[in-house]
Amino acid sequence: MTPSRDITRLLEIMAALRTPVSGCPWDLEQDFASIAPYTIEEAYEVVDAIARNDLDDLCEELGDLLLQVVFHAQMASEQGKFDFGDVVTAITRKMIRRHPHVFADADGNVTAGHVKGVWDRIKAEEKAERAARRGENVAAPASLLASVKASQPALAQALALQAKASTVGFDWNDPRAVLAKIREEADEIEAALERGDQDHIAEETGDLMFALVNLARHVKADPEMALRGTNVKFEKRFAYIERALQAKGRTVQDASLAEMDALWNEAKGK
Repeated sequence: MTPSRDITRLLEIMAALRTPVSGCPWDLEQDFASIAPYTIEEAYEVVDAIARNDLDDLCEELGDLLLQVVFHAQMASEQGKFDFGDVVTAITRKMIRRHPHVFADADGNVTAGHVKGVWDRIKAEEKAERAARRGENVAAPASLLASVKASQPALAQALALQAKASTVGFDWNDPRAVLAKIREEADEIEAALERGDQDHIAEETGDLMFALVNLARHVKADPEMALRGTNVKFEKRFAYIERALQAKGRTVQDASLAEMDALWNEAKGK
């Protein structure tokens, strides 16, 4: 096997890895459920490469993510359900259908707002069609929030729920009002701490995180990217503490909290 720009080669490699006896023992043991965590992990690594503006790494991570699609398609093909070609057909059909302003004969200019409206309408139609194929009841009106995927990370789901609710005016008009809600939630956590109610503490912590996502949305900051930025900042400052202690022949394990806190403040000034 040699590398190739042709997707066919990747499909052949995946099929070889999944071939009984001659294939890879680890790959042969996998199923959809066991591979799913890797799929999520690879998607996050794509986001990380974008956040670091590392395009060489992005190229590699996109390949890793593509491999996940190929892996799932190969397993489905072995079960006679669908193959990679069916995946490509499904997404091309969907993109053509969702962009009638591009792929259909139409005159006149189309605004971004109109495009978004068409996209949402067509997505709703597709969802109803899928429900009908599964024999589900589609007569009852769906909740406004029904289109928000529960399978996505909680941070992204919170943002999507809030954005969807805001379309009907269920929202604050001022970020300062969200700040007041954050203070309220923090007070409720403190009250729960006083009572020692662990379940309530966890619940109120979730409420606080939800409110923080809402603040990020109101100030037009992506909460995922904002938190990733803070994570990077934390790593850099903690590394400064480690280097400073190492220069003195010491480690973080034998340093006091006061010493590390002082070095932390030094790192903030760098």
